[in-house]
Amino acid sequence: MKKYGIWLCIMFMLVLTACGKEQKATDETVYQIYEVNKEETKVASREITTTETDTEKLLGVLIEELEKTPEDTENRAAITESIQLQSSTVADESANLNFGVGYYAQSLTGEILTRAAIVRTLTQIPDVNYVSFLVDGSALLNNQGAPVGVMTADQFIDNSGNEINTEEKVTLVLYFANENGDKLKTVTREVVYSSNISLDKLVMEQLITGVQDGEEAYPTINPATKVVSVTVSDGTCYVNLDKEFLTQIYKVDAGVTIYSIVNSLVELSDVNRVQISINGETDLSYKESIPLATVFERNLELVEQ
Repeated sequence: MKKYGIWLCIMFMLVLTACGKEQKATDETVYQIYEVNKEETKVASREITTTETDTEKLLGVLIEELEKTPEDTENRAAITESIQLQSSTVADESANLNFGVGYYAQSLTGEILTRAAIVRTLTQIPDVNYVSFLVDGSALLNNQGAPVGVMTADQFIDNSGNEINTEEKVTLVLYFANENGDKLKTVTREVVYSSNISLDKLVMEQLITGVQDGEEAYPTINPATKVVSVTVSDGTCYVNLDKEFLTQIYKVDAGVTIYSIVNSLVELSDVNRVQISINGETDLSYKESIPLATVFERNLELVEQ
């Protein structure tokens, strides 16, 4: 009887150990660590797992991995000693990295790929949607001398071959709401963007992001809205958004929201008309008042003078 009791205890301990191991396994999260190939034509990735969930500590874990010399001898680390990462913090959903002046010694293509690798890696952190770079305490400037600003993962599209991202600067004319939400206000905005993003998609992303500091206007589109696709054919821009677009969180007239999109896109040289769909469907109305089956043209009557 005594031996039977001992065996029961042993079996109980084995079950507890197995459960503990299973729990540990389920708590691990997989992250992709991006590296730059030594030819500086693309980024590659490797997987790590960690149980860390604290945002600041997880940032430290991923940065440490970004600094490691890759096992693949054809790649280099995204963060090397030469670019001198001096500090890193997280605030307002943004990871903020401060590098030494050696950061500017990188080649143009190498620097862009370095940013791509770092941004893609760090925006996997649940509470980090943006990454900003400083150099010696000042905003990172691109090769044209303009601030790069905050970056998101979708600015850096995966490249299948030797194609790499470059940056361009453009002046956009965007339309947002006035204070009452019943008229449109014109905003001129200079944007530095990845050349892999089409201008029509860039316009939509800027509208969804909303107004910036110093712009005397108000947002028109739910910031949770995702752009499914944007294409232009024969002068018509087809904008396909997800269902979050239908949920308006601002006090803005339906027409103001619709024509903030239409008027902004028609400012592009190849767009004369706009059709908006929700997950590919046009057989519905926005705010039960504006049929999306309509092909919209510019409306200047809504623009506040």
